[in-house]
Amino acid sequence: MTSIQGTQSRAGSRILSVGAARGDLVVPNDDLVGPIDSSDEWIRQRTGIITRVRASEGIEAVDLAETASREAIERAGLDASQIDAVIVSTISNTVQTPSMAALLTERIGATPAPAFDISAACAGYAYGVAQADALVRSGAADHVLVVGAEKLSEVVDPTDRSISFLLGDGAGAVVVGPSDEPGISRSVWGSDGSQWETIRMTNTLGSMRDGAAWPTLRQDGQSVFRWAVWAMAKVAKRALDEAGVQASDLAAFIPHQANMRIIDEFAKQLKLPDTVAIARDIATTGNTSAASIPLAMHRLLEERPELSGGLALQIGFGAGLVYGAQVVTLP
Repeated sequence: MTSIQGTQSRAGSRILSVGAARGDLVVPNDDLVGPIDSSDEWIRQRTGIITRVRASEGIEAVDLAETASREAIERAGLDASQIDAVIVSTISNTVQTPSMAALLTERIGATPAPAFDISAACAGYAYGVAQADALVRSGAADHVLVVGAEKLSEVVDPTDRSISFLLGDGAGAVVVGPSDEPGISRSVWGSDGSQWETIRMTNTLGSMRDGAAWPTLRQDGQSVFRWAVWAMAKVAKRALDEAGVQASDLAAFIPHQANMRIIDEFAKQLKLPDTVAIARDIATTGNTSAASIPLAMHRLLEERPELSGGLALQIGFGAGLVYGAQVVTLP
């Protein structure tokens, strides 16, 4: 009997590079407070956000994804033709189908690489890294492009006090490639659909046929905060255990940029020492969902290049509810 020839496995994979693109418009809190009857001080105290970036009309999430991807590929020292798979995490594609990943792959010149989208909201980038790691370690791919890309300003209700003032636009991209030793730990990821309505769209697409309003994002802020602080701190600790490291071994902590208060509470729960750099990109970028972790990584490495080669704990969590975390070696 003839057997199927298998792919050759590798010792590990790692993130080779990171690229970023942010919206071109800087939007301060004062521009948003009128419709929600609020103030700059209220937003800063509740979220830590001073400004957020949003993209002009005519700039789509795929445009941001292209810019970030080109930077990541160039920094990896590769040609786009050497990308073996493209994974895009987004909730901002302008159509139900085809995928943003397929269009992005053609734009950057990576055709005929397989391309697909992930709909895992703020955990989507971590989900993509988990899949890229598996593809590279199994030998199914040499280099995988993982992108988080969002234009959340298109699903904002300016009068909504639960989430509208948090959201920004941007894209972050990484190239995952082979490594002689593991540079991405086993991922801790999962979901809790019992809390499906905690972060949700206000209407279905089908309801629009009957005259319903354009769907926008909304959340139960208190429930999300409690879940993120308590349940996700446990996930972060499990990720450290899976990697076989302690908090003191980390060079950086890069959580989803959901809320500065959540980030601060995370640091307390994990008992992070002062030696660990904590990403706080949310202050001037806002919450960019799937793009937030790679954007925060990009900024952290720009400000602290000496962190390169160190270990970072990254964790994404959001609508679903879904979550994903892993320890990675910084590019």
